[in-house]
Amino acid sequence: MRFQVDNLVAGYGRIEVVHGVSIEAPEGGRIGLFGPNGHGKTTLLRAISGLINRRSGSIRLGDLDLTNASSMRMVEEGVVHVPQGSALFPRMTVLEALTLGAYAGRAWSQRRRSLDKVLTIFPRLAERRSQRCSTLSGGERQMAAIGVGLMGCPRLLMLDEPTLGLAPRIRTELAQAIHAIAETGVSLLTVDQDIEMLFVLCQRLYLIEQGRVTLEVADRSEVRHQEVLKRYFGSAA
Repeated sequence: MRFQVDNLVAGYGRIEVVHGVSIEAPEGGRIGLFGPNGHGKTTLLRAISGLINRRSGSIRLGDLDLTNASSMRMVEEGVVHVPQGSALFPRMTVLEALTLGAYAGRAWSQRRRSLDKVLTIFPRLAERRSQRCSTLSGGERQMAAIGVGLMGCPRLLMLDEPTLGLAPRIRTELAQAIHAIAETGVSLLTVDQDIEMLFVLCQRLYLIEQGRVTLEVADRSEVRHQEVLKRYFGSAA
């Protein structure tokens, strides 16, 4: 299903953070958001998933108008948000946490198939399935958090900073897993500071500055990699 956000405005209380953002992903597409910290990327994902109020604009998934949908309905329709920080219930085992991710009606009936897929993509979770989440390493917690999201049978999976704070080797391992997820046909919206990963993973990139899209790369051949880095960092790397 095609996913489209058009002129979305959102914020907290009287403070507007997201100012008319428009992004889109084709069915099975992969889009990436990057930009300075504190410029609205996480707020945008929270608004899409219904965790904060949307002030105006529209959100569509295929023929579904989800503009006013609650967070529960977003999950039921297949828009699944894996937030920054890999928040898991620490006393749950990995298997319990993954099973909880399939609570929505459509996902519950497919939980066994989804679990097989998650453990294939993240074989380390198969080894840790009986461990409490509190005993996992940072990288393993992130794998488990993404696994919980996959258990929701997403049509669109939104990942907020999945590689944040991880060692280079674990970042590489996680990036490979995200590639594997994309190959299953799930649409991906990934926020990350690792522009190298986004360039490889995504078909379209959006630079978010001051709550607005200030650069859209619809075709990577249109813009040189160094030009994007210069725009982002202020000088070519």
